[in-house]
Amino acid sequence: MGLIKAAIGSTGSVLADQWREYFYCDSMASNVLVSKGRKRTGSRSSNTKGSDNIITNGSVLAVNEGQCAIIVDQGKIVEFTAEAGEFTWDNSTESTIFYGGLGRGLLGSWENLKRRFTFGADTGRDQRVYFFNLKELLGNKYGTPAPIPFRVVDRNIGLDMDVSIRCNGEYSYKISDPMLFYKNVCGNISQDYTRESLDSQLKTEFLTALQPAFAQISALGIRYSALPGHTMELAQAMNQELSAKWTGLRGISIVSVGVNSVTASPEDEATIKELQKSAVFRNTGMAAAHMVQAQAEAMKTAAGNENGAMMGFLGMNMAQTAGGLNANALFQMGQQAQPSPAADSWKCSCGAENTGKFCVECGAPRQTGWVCACGAVNKGKFCSECGAKKPAAAPLYRCDKCGWEPEDPKNPPKFCPECGDRFTDEDIT
Repeated sequence: MGLIKAAIGSTGSVLADQWREYFYCDSMASNVLVSKGRKRTGSRSSNTKGSDNIITNGSVLAVNEGQCAIIVDQGKIVEFTAEAGEFTWDNSTESTIFYGGLGRGLLGSWENLKRRFTFGADTGRDQRVYFFNLKELLGNKYGTPAPIPFRVVDRNIGLDMDVSIRCNGEYSYKISDPMLFYKNVCGNISQDYTRESLDSQLKTEFLTALQPAFAQISALGIRYSALPGHTMELAQAMNQELSAKWTGLRGISIVSVGVNSVTASPEDEATIKELQKSAVFRNTGMAAAHMVQAQAEAMKTAAGNENGAMMGFLGMNMAQTAGGLNANALFQMGQQAQPSPAADSWKCSCGAENTGKFCVECGAPRQTGWVCACGAVNKGKFCSECGAKKPAAAPLYRCDKCGWEPEDPKNPPKFCPECGDRFTDEDIT
């Protein structure tokens, strides 16, 4: 009786699995990462008794934009598609008479019947479709529970110190390698795989990688107060720090990092401001101006001295004498310290003064050619900006007898001072 029951059951299941299936995944919710594909059947559909986890040859998968689909056969990924539209699977081991020809379908169905009979009418096979959400997953909030160190570098004033900062914001990520995500994260799920199963771990790793990422940002000379304006650099730094765990292990990557606020401790902020203020006085002109302001304030205070204005001014003069310097001396030192421009110097478009062939600030090559009245540098006969014609060059005089050249080519003498020859049009070069 068991053999007869197995034969009848195998025949019924093979006949029920002759229908081609249609797999479709509706728009995934923002918290769903992976969804198992299910056969779509309506009230008039005859494909209601087919075996679960069996995909008949010639079945159709409809893939939406922002999704991809994989087909898993016996636990192994055998097909992958990320192109939106209709995808027909014609490589299944479950044959049908409705796809691939009647003879081929009958032969394959007979082989499936024999196989299922040996499994007691069970299919002996597991085939599944999984749809992945490839859209950007937003709204992942983060915040540093404790201050983290940030290196503040300001080469203009020689500042290099570590401060403690707190920051908060949001980041977004996406599945960049669905097959890797299936192998190492979700696996052969029977229902939807949601973000709640993963976000807690990702947030912990994100905060762990935030400190070395800040080290990369500070090495670029970006201050912590300017981080909200450099979110692109921060996202790149975070991807570099998390590439081994996120991209290489789980197949996900960070898309963007948003920073709401970045604050340092009041003590660190006060220290930085004091150092910046002190560095300003390296400029003797700024120091002299500050001294003038201080002297003006001192004069006001002396005029209102309780012991009389004379005593106040006397004390102010004693302090000025003990200081050893006055504002005039500092102004003179500043004027003497100003470097004189080199004879062959040129000014780059970035504002830096240079003497070589390339700009020391931005690396731009030295512009050669003639400068128009509008400021544009040109090499042709007409200005590329305003169309003005290149001004004619001043005539150069050179004695055709001895080769002497005047210092001022615009005002040559009437006779050559070396040989006495008279300058004529033949001497113009």
